[in-house]
Amino acid sequence: MSFAFLVNPASGGGAAPGVVVPVARLLRDAGERVDVSYSPGPRATRALVEAAVARGDVVVSVGGDGMLSSLAGEVSRAGGVLGLLPAGRGNDFARMLDLPTAPEDQAALLRSGRTRRVDLLRCGDRVVAGSVYAGVDARAAALVEGWRRLPRRLHYPVAAVRAVATYRPARYRLVVDGTARELEAATVVVANSAYYGKGMRIAPAASLTDGLLDVVVVGAASRPALVRALPSLYDGRHVERDQVQVLTGRRVELSTTAGPPVPVGGDGEPLGSLPVGAGPRPLEVEVCPGALDVVAR
Repeated sequence: MSFAFLVNPASGGGAAPGVVVPVARLLRDAGERVDVSYSPGPRATRALVEAAVARGDVVVSVGGDGMLSSLAGEVSRAGGVLGLLPAGRGNDFARMLDLPTAPEDQAALLRSGRTRRVDLLRCGDRVVAGSVYAGVDARAAALVEGWRRLPRRLHYPVAAVRAVATYRPARYRLVVDGTARELEAATVVVANSAYYGKGMRIAPAASLTDGLLDVVVVGAASRPALVRALPSLYDGRHVERDQVQVLTGRRVELSTTAGPPVPVGGDGEPLGSLPVGAGPRPLEVEVCPGALDVVAR
């Protein structure tokens, strides 16, 4: 077998290069061909993916969820197979796939050649693997990106509390498969994967293979109430709360009716702000069923 590792050296605060070395060595010792490239930017990455798939390589993402999303669309477009070595802060898509973390097990899984076909999300002209979210969680993700000295294990919990402490609810217009709603909320999450934010089980019923989006709406609540609810995000019990709605569909449109800009993120990466008012085109997210072959158990 042959593998093309694409590494984001900044992932996980610089952890990615150390993650790739033992796995690449194990594969080479087993007689496999391994090429390692460090993320050179979007245009060069597309060329690297196309060349790797043409050679029959498994393209391996070494980084976090943002790196994975940047490669997933390219690999899907080229008709290739994607492997994952999680090395970011969150690693939530790898968590959803229940991927191993020990180098020996990671190398063995890559060599096994076992794949699963999974869904992806399309958000405008971007492909996202896990989830797109607007509101307080996008603010938390932006805080995480700016931290360097805080221990990695504390990034998401501290960011969540800080984001909630300064949030203001927004008035959203949400359209799911043509059915429109207007509602006041702290955040709206359009999920393919159950997990985001380093293990928060935001959409506990989400599946990577059902061809559906799970839309989780966390309604407006007081700041203390939202802080108290944060622990329930880790086991999915938040969906039992009265202020949380879960919808399913294949296509979602999202905008705000008025007020200050609401930040949007996707798999840890900023995606700008939601359109405001009836004039601009809303943010559009749709599921791409069975779009990607990924190495998995």
